[in-house]
Amino acid sequence: MEAALEMAVQSNILPAAGPAIPRVRTVWSAAFIVAHRRYFLWAQVIPAFLFLEFALWAPTTNTRNRWAVISLITILTMVLIDRPSLQRLGLRLPKTFGASVVLGVSFVAILLMVVLVNLVGGQIPANQTWPVVRTVWGYVIWALMQEFILQSFFFTRFEELYGGSAAVWIAATLFAFAHLPSPVLTTATLIGALFFCEMYRRYRSIYFLGIVHAMLGLTIAIVTPNSVLHHMKVGVGYLQ
Repeated sequence: MEAALEMAVQSNILPAAGPAIPRVRTVWSAAFIVAHRRYFLWAQVIPAFLFLEFALWAPTTNTRNRWAVISLITILTMVLIDRPSLQRLGLRLPKTFGASVVLGVSFVAILLMVVLVNLVGGQIPANQTWPVVRTVWGYVIWALMQEFILQSFFFTRFEELYGGSAAVWIAATLFAFAHLPSPVLTTATLIGALFFCEMYRRYRSIYFLGIVHAMLGLTIAIVTPNSVLHHMKVGVGYLQ
């Protein structure tokens, strides 16, 4: 009788205790993954930004070019390791409404810049020999690359770490910081990047952002004297 009772108690205890261990392990495993994912994201962001800064501040052109290549390879490698979707990278075509908002705001910004320069008596174009028309397409490609770096790489990682609203400010601040010591470009890129990051957060496409980025950049080059703009160079190039 006692043996039967003992077997009955054991049979009631063991099934109840069995599922509890996997649940505990699952919780700890999820916490472990989340914690180490944060470290992994920072291990991507910090080297990438440092390499970009080296590419801007290295003393010689050859060294800056080497760091630029290293930066690009590092960012692309980290993107491939993460294996994100096209939607996360912003490589899908934007919706019509999103594209309309981006283009509409950019046209207003361009008009305001031209009007303000006229009001203060500035000359348009401010530089007679620059920018050169044949280099415009190269600048458009460079603007798209910048938006990929800013949005598809930095913004998405800060978004995962801190949420979309905070990521807008963090990514935009880093982007502006990368344009030091140019006062015009640092100010303009902070304002512009806040807009670009917010539009990316809402509509998730870099194509129109890259086009608008190029349009605004070329407008700044047209209305700002080169004595202030220094051919839109940043980093050590601005000082040379």
